[in-house]
Amino acid sequence: MSELLPIPDGPLRTGFTTGACATACTKAALLALIQQKEVEEITIFLPVGYEQSFSLLSCELKAIECTCTIRKDAGDDPDVTHGAIIGSTVSLNDSGQIIFLQGKGVGKVTLPGLEIGVGEPAINPVPRQMIENACKKLLAEHQLANKGLDITIFVQDGEIIAKRTLNERLGIIGGISILGTTGIVTPFSASSYIASITQGIDVAVANGADQLIINSGAKSEKNLKFLFPFLPDFAFIHYGNWIGETLEKIAHSPIKKVTLGIMLGKSVKLAEGMLDTHSGKNTWNKEFVYELAKDTGYPQELLEQILLFNMAGRLIELFSFTSSEPFYQALLKACYQNCSVLIPSVELVLFLINKDGAYIKYPNEFS
Repeated sequence: MSELLPIPDGPLRTGFTTGACATACTKAALLALIQQKEVEEITIFLPVGYEQSFSLLSCELKAIECTCTIRKDAGDDPDVTHGAIIGSTVSLNDSGQIIFLQGKGVGKVTLPGLEIGVGEPAINPVPRQMIENACKKLLAEHQLANKGLDITIFVQDGEIIAKRTLNERLGIIGGISILGTTGIVTPFSASSYIASITQGIDVAVANGADQLIINSGAKSEKNLKFLFPFLPDFAFIHYGNWIGETLEKIAHSPIKKVTLGIMLGKSVKLAEGMLDTHSGKNTWNKEFVYELAKDTGYPQELLEQILLFNMAGRLIELFSFTSSEPFYQALLKACYQNCSVLIPSVELVLFLINKDGAYIKYPNEFS
């Protein structure tokens, strides 16, 4: 998962989840198969509470099966699956059961800890329920309630798209996951990111991890992996901006030790008590940093320069990035206090990382 993008100004357009698209494709394919007539548009009921129509990209009808596709529209969300072609191939069976099969570009679950069992295609519970509800209703309406279905969900280039996600770390191999709890993608919503944090921790715990390395994203993780090469990938969790939610999840898990990596810009926010560090919500507080440095004993001439800076990253111009620098010790102590209160039974270690990969550890001999 890449570093988080800034939230653009102005109203943002909502979109639809992979689960909603897969449901629409499946319902359309089943309807076309039953009627033996190709479908161009289909309406489904979304968990958010209303109906939504989807235009199909294709509908290929054969005697015993039908395949329909949709191009996913994620609205204005920077979703890696925006524009992806999602499809479903449906055929009837006599078992009376709805069976989900792994299509090309959809991942397979290989590690315990997720809501879907090992060996199953990575189609999450809510999308499965959406698909089952739509199909059962359609079968009943056409006097086919005793019939079952084989449903193969696929995603064009899903294997490539998955490389831009955390799926492999979660043990989801071969493609993307079919996700969504409401059917709607809210642009720049925290919900999907927080869900990935929760899943990551669940997978780590289910696979025996008792230590986690939590970090803001790919940049800080790259540096931390050099320090912890012995830990598996699933022990590294991206918290993005949601430090508070990550720590609260850990507090209710058997994890015994947490190492938190953080860059300077986020650290000054965390030190002040901001557990959501997104630049779109919280900007760094120069006055807070000024007072922190003042309490640490720096001269007035230096303190006044802090107020002239436009970004926290420039603080390294005033304070040498070393473990013995009192400013960073005071900064990390404040971060530590704000985090440790959320995980009182967990050992906590902080690493402040600069843009060149150098780091300051806390606590250490200077603490």
